[in-house]
Amino acid sequence: MYSNKGVIFDLDGVIVDTAKFHYLAWRKLANDLGFDITESQNEQLKGVSRVRSLEKILEWGEVNLTEDEFMEQMAMKNDNYLTYISSMTARDILPGVKKVIDFLKEKEIPLALGSASKNARSILEKTGLYQSFDVVVDGNDVNKAKPDPEVFLIAASQLGVAPANCIVFEDSQAGIEAANIAGMISIGIGDKEVLQDGDHVFEDFTKIEIEFIKEILKD
Repeated sequence: MYSNKGVIFDLDGVIVDTAKFHYLAWRKLANDLGFDITESQNEQLKGVSRVRSLEKILEWGEVNLTEDEFMEQMAMKNDNYLTYISSMTARDILPGVKKVIDFLKEKEIPLALGSASKNARSILEKTGLYQSFDVVVDGNDVNKAKPDPEVFLIAASQLGVAPANCIVFEDSQAGIEAANIAGMISIGIGDKEVLQDGDHVFEDFTKIEIEFIKEILKD
């Protein structure tokens, strides 16, 4: 019944909440450079590549670095982030997500992960979800950050599903925009005011009924 459909999940803020770990790591970096960043500023980094995130943070702090210093800070940030996420387990999967993934697997819907995170595979393994995905496209596989649709288009291609038949779960405005540009159905997870361009928006996965998933797969 749903043989022509594919579903693509973002990772951070959709499947697991690693945003808090990113914030802690970025804030430590900023503090080490002599300034601070707020949670509101951190929201602007959602769905943004690591390079562009650091560029934005340096702009906020009015700090200039050499290319070598820039690369060193990026590596230090990632090391701190990896320390924070090293203890992740299946308990870190956000409520309601597993129910949706299990239903999609039961119906043999091809699943992909489309994330800017270069640590996506590691996180999926730590949470026991790696085998649930037929395709994983992460920050190691793309050159353009969301809102460019590259990550989703690669995922659709590897799934063998036309973009118009793909459904994307995203928690960032950049991600929603990328899905829309790709011609995919966009489902926002989070604040409706922030994700107002999504075709559908839910506060979190606990608000998504299986009947909705069935209907969206038919459309």
